[in-house]
Amino acid sequence: ASRFVDFSAGRWSQIDRPGRSPRTIERIRNGRKSFGARFIAPYYGSGSGETGRSLQRPIGTLTTRARWAVVDGDRMRMVSPVEGRALMGFPDGYQLPDNVATAWHLLGNAVCPPVARDVVEALRQAA
Repeated sequence: ASRFVDFSAGRWSQIDRPGRSPRTIERIRNGRKSFGARFIAPYYGSGSGETGRSLQRPIGTLTTRARWAVVDGDRMRMVSPVEGRALMGFPDGYQLPDNVATAWHLLGNAVCPPVARDVVEALRQAA
């Protein structure tokens, strides 16, 4: 994931701010213990959502909603659709809608291009 997350982009917010869910704060605290100041974490959920994930690993499943957060020290933001596009293996020129919710909906319903390529190649070899 580290190759595709742009720490100079996006709308960052302070982690410790009024109204932030205590569960989110706890997930981030756990992630810091495991991965240091920079990591990604599911914004909701269980499993790796309780500890976050190293930037040295692939990101988990991208769904039809923005569910992964990027943590950098005392700030955080959601993974952008452009980053999601790259994380899934789409080419840079692949166009997404400007509407963030629509872009995530399309990405979450897509098959990663490298996976589709490998399936087609396996079918060709088996034929």
